[in-house]
Amino acid sequence: MPVSRRARRSATVALTTAACLVLTAGNPAVADTTPFQEPYRPQVHYTPAKNWMNDPNGLVYYRGEYHLFYQYNPAGNSWGNMSWGHAVSTDLVHWQELPLAIPHDNSEMVFSGSVVVDAENTSRLGSRTNPAMVAVYTSAHPNGKQAQSLAYSTDRGRTWTKYSGNPVLDVGSNAFRDPEVQWYAPTKSWLMTVVLADEHKVEFYSSKDLKSWKRLSGFGPAGATGGAWECPDLFPLAVDGDPRRIKWVLAVSINPGGIAGGSGVQYFLGDFDGTNFSPDDKGSYTPPSGTILQDFEQPGHGSWTVDGTAFGNGPADGPLPGQSAVSGIEGSGYTNSFHGGDGATGTLTSPPFTVDTDYLNFKIGGGNHPHDPNAATEPQPVPTGTVLADFEGGDYGTWTTTGTAFGTGPAQGTLPGQQQVTGHLGHGLVNSFLPGDAGTGELTSPPFTVDKKYLNFLIGGGAHPASSDAPTAVELTVDGKAVRSATGTNDEHLDWASWDLSDLQGRTVQIKVVDANTGGWGHINLDQVLLSDTPARPQSRETTVNLLVDGQVVQSATGADNETLDWASFDLRALRGRTARVEIVDANTGGWGHIMADRFTAADRPALSSVRRARWADFGKDFYAAVTYNDAPRGERTMIGWMNNWQYGGSIPTSPWRSAQSLPRTLRLRTIGGRLELTQQPVRSLESLYEGPELAVGDVTVHHGTLDLPQWAGGQALDIDATFSLADARKFGLKVRTGVGQETVIGYDATEQQLYVDRTKSGAVDFAPDFPGVQTAPLKPQGGKVHIRVVVDRSSVEVFGGQGQAVITDQIFPDTDSQGVRLFAEGGTAKLDDLELWHLGSYRSR
Repeated sequence: MPVSRRARRSATVALTTAACLVLTAGNPAVADTTPFQEPYRPQVHYTPAKNWMNDPNGLVYYRGEYHLFYQYNPAGNSWGNMSWGHAVSTDLVHWQELPLAIPHDNSEMVFSGSVVVDAENTSRLGSRTNPAMVAVYTSAHPNGKQAQSLAYSTDRGRTWTKYSGNPVLDVGSNAFRDPEVQWYAPTKSWLMTVVLADEHKVEFYSSKDLKSWKRLSGFGPAGATGGAWECPDLFPLAVDGDPRRIKWVLAVSINPGGIAGGSGVQYFLGDFDGTNFSPDDKGSYTPPSGTILQDFEQPGHGSWTVDGTAFGNGPADGPLPGQSAVSGIEGSGYTNSFHGGDGATGTLTSPPFTVDTDYLNFKIGGGNHPHDPNAATEPQPVPTGTVLADFEGGDYGTWTTTGTAFGTGPAQGTLPGQQQVTGHLGHGLVNSFLPGDAGTGELTSPPFTVDKKYLNFLIGGGAHPASSDAPTAVELTVDGKAVRSATGTNDEHLDWASWDLSDLQGRTVQIKVVDANTGGWGHINLDQVLLSDTPARPQSRETTVNLLVDGQVVQSATGADNETLDWASFDLRALRGRTARVEIVDANTGGWGHIMADRFTAADRPALSSVRRARWADFGKDFYAAVTYNDAPRGERTMIGWMNNWQYGGSIPTSPWRSAQSLPRTLRLRTIGGRLELTQQPVRSLESLYEGPELAVGDVTVHHGTLDLPQWAGGQALDIDATFSLADARKFGLKVRTGVGQETVIGYDATEQQLYVDRTKSGAVDFAPDFPGVQTAPLKPQGGKVHIRVVVDRSSVEVFGGQGQAVITDQIFPDTDSQGVRLFAEGGTAKLDDLELWHLGSYRSR
């Protein structure tokens, strides 16, 4: 546990309860005098006053200031018009927003990059007495090409000029981006680390003047490769603080394919010799041994039964006609539902077997279409009821339109430039792709009275919920206020949705179809709107490997939208002695509508996927594009990441700004449990935000249940440092931002030895299907104790477990009055050795 900061306070008062509570003297009311009071506005994390922000860029220290540049849309609260915003700080905590630094123009958007101080004037863009700050960024051109360019400043970053010789590095690629540049002293040259995003490669270049670049080498693919690689950063760190032992860290962001789903930051440890990066982990992996149940090495399916046409007459031995190259096959055979292409469907089912091992390991690839327990596996009849609209006429009848997106009447299927639209009934449907994704508008029904329990409809198109700035949604309104909403899933297939209207019986309502989005998937599809006493069920479109017990799916896995088979595992420990089956399902006829599987093995230990084997800087959902500071004082290595996720980044319910940056984090390399780990802790200057009385708690036994801390100790912005001793509780920890029906759980699972954050009840969670959930990070106790530090803000938690080797960053959106803090234990008792809690003021407070 870090050295106690309790010495910062003086007088204490002891309270006699079941625990020993020590309260530092002071006013128990923590005044909130911060200037930005919008709901969810962070007080500890940097946000611009307004508009969209994403990746941190150009982190550099110069003349007493830490510069934070970032991807910024000067024109709105959604991604677009990418330019560089700018803020400065003298302590990495208190930030001052400055005017726009590097704007987009008609010839380019200004994507991510870095800033260096050219002290020796190698670029001739400044002078030795007044060195230029040089930004190396990616020019994103309208034709899709990406190249590296320069801009420079000679007035401490306040104004910038784009270099007339841009671009300075162009390889003719559409996915060549995010240069991170540093001075490499051994060769007295500049070193650029940049990515070929879609090839999962990091490229290294060298230059003497920042203008002419020579390729040195490349690294990758390696580690996690389920999405595009972005925002690389290469830097040295001393091992256990010993400057004679140096390891190089290569951080690479990936989207999608992160450990928690969507965006994430992985890292590699190794050596760099000025030309090549050599990782310590060479990437080889041998899964646990066990009993092979099916390896698909025989000509037919053996005792496995097949239904439909997708799986053919037997295993495949390579890619099927029309399929891209397939990798990751064990042996020569595997099962592949691409027989007949993505349009075919079917199932492949194992014979029953008795569960007598702890895990079932297997390899899986193909489409990412998870199992939906509410979906129908057999074709369903159209529910009977009152049809409000089937859109089969030449116009919208009594429905009214605004804007251009919906035209003057229903579409007759797929529109020009659109992927094939499926799932609608008859010929006509609402389709706002009429002028492409650029059109916007609304389509509104006449008022009607709710006289049946359900409203059913077919919906497809973009996944932009009603809570976002630019929705593609169907809304039900009462007195002009939306009381229900639904959106598409970024798919041109329409599927059934159903609203329970039990609470609206007899009320007058309207349906509003909204397309306010001009970006990708900026359209909405709708058909067959009807009132019914029977709810409609969506049709299963999964591509999955399922484990069935008593005919019910108890565990499921899906592919990652690629043709590489990777290891997966079902945990069977709770099923020992039960009879189970494996069912491989292809119920999808759209893009990536196939599934591949191989080498089903009963084993005593789980096989680990490449994602689980990778090293992760953060195990949460909301830490991405992380890079570190150039030229920081005392050689410190400080990292900042974008605190959001591309799965739902454009939909988080904030206005007039969208997105925050993470806390700056001090990085170390420490040997923990015999393994070298990258550790992170908030910068020490965070303490300058401490306000009001401190709460200190010691020697607390928490029995099964919860124990509230004093009401005044709660708040919207807190720094909590706690150490627990293992007792007999299965789970224990803290609950923060608690209120009526709301809590964010920061816990430790003693059985699995995992730190976790559960935000399923953290407040607003329904704006995107990928938002609610539980994130976990491996964390072994040290000396029978578990240390957890939590920095809570109005819309986030950052959790640092152990010595900072297990980090989870998650956004949360609780109600303003959800401010409580609780201890909890499940399945037994937990022992809290020590807890220190501080309230945090605003970084804008000076």
